[in-house]
Amino acid sequence: MPISIGPGPDFWQALGWHPQPEQLSQLNQLQGLLREWNGRVNLTRLVEGDDFWINQIFDSLWPLQHLLQTGGKSRRCIDVGTGGGFPGLAIAIALPGAEMTLLDSVGRKTAAVQAMADGIGLTNRVHVRTERIETTGHDPGSRQGFDLAVARAVAAAPIVAEYLVPLLSRDGEALLYRGQWSVNDEQELNQALKPLQAAVIGVQQNQLPDNRGIRHVLTVKSRGLCPATYPRAIGIPAKFPLSGLGR
Repeated sequence: MPISIGPGPDFWQALGWHPQPEQLSQLNQLQGLLREWNGRVNLTRLVEGDDFWINQIFDSLWPLQHLLQTGGKSRRCIDVGTGGGFPGLAIAIALPGAEMTLLDSVGRKTAAVQAMADGIGLTNRVHVRTERIETTGHDPGSRQGFDLAVARAVAAAPIVAEYLVPLLSRDGEALLYRGQWSVNDEQELNQALKPLQAAVIGVQQNQLPDNRGIRHVLTVKSRGLCPATYPRAIGIPAKFPLSGLGR
């Protein structure tokens, strides 16, 4: 096993979780693979030093503190719009009991993410799909099939809600990663959630280490069966959000 390096104890204390040696090794391997693949495919500028550890790893994992303490529990999770593999790959490492689906519509990105997942030994638990989320949401094998659905830096919250809610199992949770968050944002999200038969059950706020910015995460759960019409056809959720924006 490679020698584990990484941030000091204050970092993990702030996160409220400390990786096992194998997990820390995987995180370090992931940084190396991300650096390698980023030279071939433009995945992210957040690769080196604190850019990786704070803006990628910490920012991916801090909203999951209620899950990190039971990381070995069997869960079915999906990261929608995974891009360069975050937060999905970080979550897959931190939750060794999870089966993780990483979804993106850009083939060159999913190819890189698949290679990184394979390179850190996650082949059996991480499944990469090259597909539009509007299609995935109507796939019988995916719809209402996930205990956890996440999306970071994908689109406005009302749009993301339409992407994620149809994927949730009866007791599943959707985590919407946001930067700033306002009362107006919350009103628009609540409006979008009504036809989806879902609601916000919690809002978390955190300051990233080294004053790297305020982050918010909205936790959404279903309150009934999501109507079969959602998500709408490809491109429609973004063009005509359920909040009424763009109408």
